[in-house]
Amino acid sequence: LYPDSFLFKRWGTDLREEEQTVAQNLFLKYGYNVYLSDRLPLDRLIKDTRSPSCQKKTYPQALPTLSVVLIFMNEALSVILRAITSIINRTPSHLLKEVILVDDYSSNDDLKGPLESHIKSYNAKHFGLLKIIRHQKREGLTQARISGWKASTADVVAILDAHIEVNVVWAEPILSRIKEDRTVIISPVFDNIHFDDFELMQYAVAADGFDWALWCLYEPLPAEWYALKDETAPVRSPSIMGILVAHREFLGEIGVLDGGMHIYGGENVELGLRAWQCGGKIEVLPCSRIAHLERTHKPYLPDLSISVRRNALRVAEVWMDDYKYMVYLAWNLPVENPGIDFGDISSRRELRKKMNCKSFDWYIKNVYPNLLVLPNIVAYGTMKNTLKEDICIDQGPVPGNTPIMYVCHAYSPQHIFYHSTGEIYIGGLRARLNMIDRCLTDPGSGDLPVLEQCDTALNKGLNMYWDFKQGSSVINRNTRRCLEITKDNQASYRLVMQACSGQRWNIQHTLKDWGKTKDL
Repeated sequence: LYPDSFLFKRWGTDLREEEQTVAQNLFLKYGYNVYLSDRLPLDRLIKDTRSPSCQKKTYPQALPTLSVVLIFMNEALSVILRAITSIINRTPSHLLKEVILVDDYSSNDDLKGPLESHIKSYNAKHFGLLKIIRHQKREGLTQARISGWKASTADVVAILDAHIEVNVVWAEPILSRIKEDRTVIISPVFDNIHFDDFELMQYAVAADGFDWALWCLYEPLPAEWYALKDETAPVRSPSIMGILVAHREFLGEIGVLDGGMHIYGGENVELGLRAWQCGGKIEVLPCSRIAHLERTHKPYLPDLSISVRRNALRVAEVWMDDYKYMVYLAWNLPVENPGIDFGDISSRRELRKKMNCKSFDWYIKNVYPNLLVLPNIVAYGTMKNTLKEDICIDQGPVPGNTPIMYVCHAYSPQHIFYHSTGEIYIGGLRARLNMIDRCLTDPGSGDLPVLEQCDTALNKGLNMYWDFKQGSSVINRNTRRCLEITKDNQASYRLVMQACSGQRWNIQHTLKDWGKTKDL
């Protein structure tokens, strides 16, 4: 019935039509296969994804106690119950002090009465193990995590999503590491539960990082970790994904999470920076595995980038010192008056001062050297020719390395970065050691400019340096040819290299005093 639905690409061939309709409607509502979830056992077994050396490792009996916080907002009831069941079944009962559910103002009926009666029956069996906190209005993910932390009473608090299943012996490695060092904030390793067939897919161990827009990403494991030749060793990580485990009091001492963060995104990067800069550290523990259910769409917002952008500026202004301009560049915003209200940050700045935290310069050099700082960018954003101002330079089709003129939309394929040293980067800001930016070059023959990876262009001595001032020509320093546009037919223009005819270009944003006319 639903040939275009993602749900039925690999699952559901044996369903009758009315069952397909029920399954599809549930899928559209939740973003994962609730029809199947409701039919799977709550205590289903999942594959042990730990390495053989993790499986052999033993842990002391006497470990700190644990509060587990589960955050939800209109989650499927069976998914929440499976999370609770996995935690109760796979955490030693003498260590598990409580499971705290935080409901961020759900509207679904089954999360009211029906959930309450499930909680009662768990509590009858497990002596009041479960607590529930209900927000009286939608407060967003960060605030829900803070509510869970406030309600927790054990030595250690794990703040998790409610769409997870913990794997066997997930808690002991974490608790024993925090027992050794209370200043470590820990991320388990995530495996993935497919949204359609609920099968477990094992993910490789990786560190958590971010780009300059503060979107999270996985980082390759550091060389120092491989040098230890111990698969069970903690991995030093620049940042953390949304799921975290920490010493409850230590997390409080460094300011828990930034309650001024809106809805979703950036709060994890903020915690990572704060932990490292203020005397803590972040580690990923290879022996602790949690399976996380993927969704095809998020419940909070159709477009997450709006809240991530706002939160990113908030992080930049509190923690990034003189490097904060890199975040503005990545989001293509003017550094002065970006026109975005990121809220009051005075209490977070105060916290930073009070704790005598280190600089972002220290963090980049000692914790995250993979994040590159570009000190010479003087102009950035979209770039237009004065002959026709509704089209912009664009990186063109990918794969491919021919930049083109295209209707201006101002998304990252049209982001240009001009350096005072003469390079022109085209197509979003990568600025990471293992992700090379692409530079505009003049091949010297033919009439098409070419995009080359900047490191390749440098090594091959390609013509990659350009003279440009706001409102004037773009001239290649070597070939002395100009970047210009030429009319192909009535409707379309081509980006070409040719003898200079005096065409002029403007770029959207400038930094420092570049391109400003000096007062005479």
